[in-house]
Amino acid sequence: MRTNYDEKTVKDFGKEWSKFDQSKLDEQERLQIFESYFRIFPWNDLPENAVGFDLGCGSGRWAKSVAPRVGRLICIDASAEALGVAKKNLQSFSNCEFYNASVEAMPIADSSMDFGYSIGVLHHIPDTFEGLKKCAEKLKSGAPLLVYLYYAFDNRPAWFRILWKVSDLMRQVISRLPTGLKHLLAEIIAVTIYFPLARMARLLEKMGFNVSKFPLSIYRDKSFYTMRTDALDRFGTRLEKRFTRKQIEEMMLKAGFENIKFSDEPPFWCAVGWKK
Repeated sequence: MRTNYDEKTVKDFGKEWSKFDQSKLDEQERLQIFESYFRIFPWNDLPENAVGFDLGCGSGRWAKSVAPRVGRLICIDASAEALGVAKKNLQSFSNCEFYNASVEAMPIADSSMDFGYSIGVLHHIPDTFEGLKKCAEKLKSGAPLLVYLYYAFDNRPAWFRILWKVSDLMRQVISRLPTGLKHLLAEIIAVTIYFPLARMARLLEKMGFNVSKFPLSIYRDKSFYTMRTDALDRFGTRLEKRFTRKQIEEMMLKAGFENIKFSDEPPFWCAVGWKK
């Protein structure tokens, strides 16, 4: 029985990855984005032919870079539709396994994994802490877990947080609309907000300005395809949680991890911890 699982949110992501299966994403850009999430991942700590899991694999875009570095990668997603996309994108890798399961029902033996990661997933479930605990249960002692959880703008000024509150009101309305209308509005947002702000940030950076606090500046060197993908991800998702760096550290420690390390570069917050 799935308990730590929101059916409507999972269905939304299934449709998202079917629409944006990442087939049109430039390979160099994909690797650049991958590195932004995995820059703190302790590759050198992994044993030879390591076995690990990708919880919430989505389209398989991160697994595409992880699979060549490990012995076996278990790709798990609560959406059967998304898992179908991942299977297609990872068909050239013989060391990937695929399971349609939610976090509390991962088909993995306890204390059996050499590593794990979950990028942009655990803030979309009812109980994020319980999700972290389940991840810890599957890992061997001393094995690392990399997570990315939406940040609560704890490193941003007040005006930035106000802008986010306005956008979140939009998300709460848009995410509950019929699929076609929701996707259309996300496209409009990508065109009218993401693209102009991102390109303005790129221009200002070329002029010598520090744009680290400029809204959507993280997209200044990204393609419009990525902006469209993330606009739907941001405004088309019903269940979303945000956490401060301190809250993430406390949850991970309580879940059974130690030596928590954070990336001080965007996207925030990426954290890695080792199972006690």
